[in-house]
Amino acid sequence: MDTEGMATFLLEVGTEELPASFVAAAIAQWRQRLPEQLEALNLTPTQVKVYGTPRRLALVVEGLLAQQPDQVEEVKGPPSQAAFKDGHPTKAAEGFARKQGVKLADLELRDTDKGEFVFVRKLIQGRPTSVVLAEQIPDWIWGLEGKRFMRWGDGSLRFSRPVRWLLALLDDQVIPVAWMNGSVPMGSDRTSRGHRVLHPEPVALTHAQDYVATLGAAFVQVDPAIRRDTIVQQVKAVAKSVGGTALIPDDLLSEVVDLVEWPTAVVGSFETDFLQLPQDVITTEMISHQRYFPVYQGDQPEQLLPYFITVSNGDPAQSQNIASGNERVIRARLADGQFFYQADQAKPLADYVPQLETVTFQADLGSVLAKTKRIQTIAQSIATQLHIEPQCQALIQRAAYLCKADLVTQMVGEFPELQGRMGQTYARLSGEPPQVADAIFEHYLPRGADDALPQTRVGQVVALADRIDTLVSIFGLGMLPTGSSDPFGLRRAANGIVNILWDAQLPLNLSQVLMAAAQSFTQTYAKAPELDLLVGQLKDFFRQRLQTLLQEEQSVDYDLVNAVLGEDDPELAERALADAVDACDRAHFWQSLRADGTLNILYETINRATRLARQGDLPTHRLDPAEAIQAEALQQDSERAFYEALVNLLPETQAAQAERDYHRLVKQLQEIAPLVSAFFDGEDSVLVMADDPTLRQNRLNLLGLLRNHGRILGDFGAIVKG
Repeated sequence: MDTEGMATFLLEVGTEELPASFVAAAIAQWRQRLPEQLEALNLTPTQVKVYGTPRRLALVVEGLLAQQPDQVEEVKGPPSQAAFKDGHPTKAAEGFARKQGVKLADLELRDTDKGEFVFVRKLIQGRPTSVVLAEQIPDWIWGLEGKRFMRWGDGSLRFSRPVRWLLALLDDQVIPVAWMNGSVPMGSDRTSRGHRVLHPEPVALTHAQDYVATLGAAFVQVDPAIRRDTIVQQVKAVAKSVGGTALIPDDLLSEVVDLVEWPTAVVGSFETDFLQLPQDVITTEMISHQRYFPVYQGDQPEQLLPYFITVSNGDPAQSQNIASGNERVIRARLADGQFFYQADQAKPLADYVPQLETVTFQADLGSVLAKTKRIQTIAQSIATQLHIEPQCQALIQRAAYLCKADLVTQMVGEFPELQGRMGQTYARLSGEPPQVADAIFEHYLPRGADDALPQTRVGQVVALADRIDTLVSIFGLGMLPTGSSDPFGLRRAANGIVNILWDAQLPLNLSQVLMAAAQSFTQTYAKAPELDLLVGQLKDFFRQRLQTLLQEEQSVDYDLVNAVLGEDDPELAERALADAVDACDRAHFWQSLRADGTLNILYETINRATRLARQGDLPTHRLDPAEAIQAEALQQDSERAFYEALVNLLPETQAAQAERDYHRLVKQLQEIAPLVSAFFDGEDSVLVMADDPTLRQNRLNLLGLLRNHGRILGDFGAIVKG
């Protein structure tokens, strides 16, 4: 595109220091929305750049025309018979012309699918780009969304933090934008602000294209991507200078990027005595509380060094003073941690369990101690169903008893992020078996979508029991998730259950476990709903979670997921809940059949049989021809051959089910396909819907049996043929 003569637009919204989370969210919103909005305004730019720092949000749009291009608009009016009578315009035509601002002579008659109508073509002259932008700027600013917006002064405007200045330029010309915030007038100009400490003077912009360079000269790096690279390079260099390697978590890095305008990495230190604390205590204090980067020994991530790195937004010349201040803070915090750690060890972890009676899980559900007892009961149910050996069951019960004990320790009271991790540590120090200690930590996994999953059997069972208790209990109170509202994290809990089952290949019957837990709940809590209602809601919820996970995380086509889970098919849904691992395996198997073309071959055969079989009454679980067919009533060779093939198919299907060897079943279904084609279309084809009821029933049952064998894989009727 020829960019000569095109303009650059600059918008900068200056504020008090913004929360880092809002900076990132606002940038994302503008990046998503503004290109589409500019396109809709016929202001198609060559490039849209969005910047942000703690004190500003900025937009640089390049390649704009000075004026919107003219547009020709066609408007459809009334039918011709209503607009004209005996060749003369009616009031309907006059009103339409008046409304569109055209003369009667400009009206055209055109044929459409619905008859002849009046049309008009109007020339919409483009307006100056500066005028269009001036109208949009307030909507772009006040249309941003975020949490905990505030008012300031005596006005009613709401934003993440008070707006202090507005810079709006089209090339070298100010775009006039003005509004009132209560009694305080606000208006745009060409003035920005530099770094609060390093360049407190105002900064005048001559031209919109100079924005990044001019702010850079005023010690403000407006581009978050460049700030990110700068921070990573500096943190790595500073860590290397003390003989270490920095831990740079993505979440922490993203937050720090939006906390500074001119980053300077500063190293600080603390006494080596603090390294006797559990490493998680130190790193949690650094990362979660102080936004510091920990430093490790070379390539040994388990060996923490007595250093930390902070990213300053101050004067680089004052780095030593900044480091000293940060050192005082971290020493005080680590000293607190040291005190809590020593105090907590005054008694074994098990002695903390009774104190859980004082911690409320949920107002109507009682204490965390009561929840712990429910977890033990559900864990036993799971262990029994999975045929876990008695010794391991004992470890599961001990881990379930202790899994929440660290919630009442002083360390977790100060650092809630360490729940589970401190339980693991204190369990080891108390002499608990290693499997129990590890399970206390693992039962919280996964904590998010990308988190690790429990790897020990004890940890897996307690993790499942904890989440099932939460789901049954909260559903039992009628607090089901709605839309985006899920305050108890029930979707996350159910996703965790499914992912644990998949990862560990556990053949757990969820329906049975949910039924047992729900039955216990309804017998204990007077306000509980009817058992069938509660279990039905839980099953529907898990089916939805399976569908979402298979489609979004496992990348299985939606119709293949429906084939496995069933669309309004309780039998298939129940089968998936009875064995989520098998449901996942079958979904991926379907996907492989589609990829290699086998599905197309099977689809024609089985789906045709399925459609006709609906006119019969053969139960979908019936597979044995001897129970469904009157062999002596078979009249034609094609139906006798079909019958014999189904007789031979039965043991193959049963073996495929038992061994989950679905390739074996598919092979047999492919071999039977020609016989089915002959049954329908060969020289010896049959009339399925024969007048004779015995013949008709026999033939419908033949098709029903084939459908049922196909349903071992899933519902072929749910497949969308491409």
